[in-house]
Amino acid sequence: MSKIYKSIINKIHNFNPTNYSKSRNYIDGNVSRLSPYISRGVISTKNVAEIILEKGYKKYQIEKFLQELAWRDYWQKVWQSIVYIDTDLKNNQEKIYSNKFPYSVENGLTQIKAIDKAIKELKNIGYIHNHIRMYIASICCNIGNYHWLNCAKWMYYHLIDGDWGSNALSWQWVAATNSHKKYYANQQNINKYCQTNDRNTFLDKTYDELIELKDIPKELKKESSLEFNNFQFENTKIIIDQKIPTLIYTTYNLDSNWKKEIKANRILLLEPDHFNEYPISKNVFEFIFKLSNEIEGLQIVTLNFEELLHQINDKSKVFYKEHPFSKHFIGNKEPRDWLFKNIDADGSFFKFWKKGTKEYKLI
Repeated sequence: MSKIYKSIINKIHNFNPTNYSKSRNYIDGNVSRLSPYISRGVISTKNVAEIILEKGYKKYQIEKFLQELAWRDYWQKVWQSIVYIDTDLKNNQEKIYSNKFPYSVENGLTQIKAIDKAIKELKNIGYIHNHIRMYIASICCNIGNYHWLNCAKWMYYHLIDGDWGSNALSWQWVAATNSHKKYYANQQNINKYCQTNDRNTFLDKTYDELIELKDIPKELKKESSLEFNNFQFENTKIIIDQKIPTLIYTTYNLDSNWKKEIKANRILLLEPDHFNEYPISKNVFEFIFKLSNEIEGLQIVTLNFEELLHQINDKSKVFYKEHPFSKHFIGNKEPRDWLFKNIDADGSFFKFWKKGTKEYKLI
């Protein structure tokens, strides 16, 4: 068992899901902070749930936490079924002011203390509370009327737990391009859950006033073009033993336990074409490299998949885990370890949850 994996298991054992259900919406609430490891494939939602269930909690004590795990799988399965999620899915976003990004949000200058503090933390440590993520999305899309896509890419760029499925579809949910109504949070709500006391901000209004807002607040009018500093890769020489299988790892599959019992070429594939479209920050790459160090014999390779494949004689010896970003891979595709293995996201989340818990007797 790798050092990081062992620390994750200890973290789960020390986590109290009953406190999560009571305090999860507060930014200092009892959240698990497991999302970076789940999104990077180090541990699965199913693994986490199994450990929690073994501890003998009652249904009402753990349901909210298990639902949070299920939401992550649900967004991934929605992504699987739709394939392309970079466009408005159900409704066109209304009253778009800009396809860029609000300068004040990018630089933590909104004059809303909790938001500005969180933006600095996001850039420094690559993590912010889920409630803050929703606040920022609402400010950008529903108050500033910026289109959600580049805004979502900005957040994804900084998140060490960046999961394009959860990220993009959550932004679409907030902007009502994948839901029936926009999500709003006013200053009173932010003050409550962030323990602040801001007054006279552009969000210090009733919900009716926010919904009926006709003019974009001056704090959000200045635009940023969002020029991401893409991480510069060094080309590395790859060594392939043609006699043994080749396992392809990605930034979404860094499972140190995957087929660890066999001798194999183990390759973390960083595709330049992918990162040109979905850039991530230096901080995020450093976190990924830290996780990758736990995989013995791993080679980090900067090539597109087609270029790598040219160097492998027997394509039947290529193995990889399913992911929407890996749909162009060729070889032996293996399924991810889902919370609900055979349940599709063919309706609402709560339909997915009800079917899953009934079939698998989860709770």
